[in-house]
Amino acid sequence: MSDDERKELSRKLHYGLALAERRMLEEKALRNEDVIQGTPDGEIKAVPARRLLRKIYKETKTSDK
Repeated sequence: MSDDERKELSRKLHYGLALAERRMLEEKALRNEDVIQGTPDGEIKAVPARRLLRKIYKETKTSDK
């Protein structure tokens, strides 16, 4: 596998994972569920999926400008 092929595969995998995460958050937000997250300091938190979805959407909008 060439370097270009590896880069293309990596790009596709990252895109697919981001898409799957967004769909999961959308489904959980529709059902008003929480998502369990680990923080950098090792804590485990339950965060509403709607809050995460808003945060991701807001970051996407500001990076598009």
